[in-house]
Amino acid sequence: MNGDAAARTAGQVAGKAGRSRLDLEPDTVERDLIKLVLTVVELLRQLMERQAVRRFDTGDLSEDQEERIGLTLMLLDDRMAELRDRYGLRPEDLNLDLGPLGPLLPRE
Repeated sequence: MNGDAAARTAGQVAGKAGRSRLDLEPDTVERDLIKLVLTVVELLRQLMERQAVRRFDTGDLSEDQEERIGLTLMLLDDRMAELRDRYGLRPEDLNLDLGPLGPLLPRE
């Protein structure tokens, strides 16, 4: 898509149904992509954490497995915090609003 076509497409999106103009800033593409990726990773991290807690509670894991899972989840949480800091994101920035369905991630 050339520059003129991109401008027309952006203009069409902006004009539909009185919506506000679509913000397509090249400077924020990387940050927005990181935000989306980190949101998906955070969703998976929370699901893994809940599954681990269930397995801890039922006694399905050995002490060694519990230790490794706990350490892995802590390291993942630390790495997520580093990436959020690098891109100026807060934990609440990773929660997509799904409109009538509510937020993607449960509020902790």
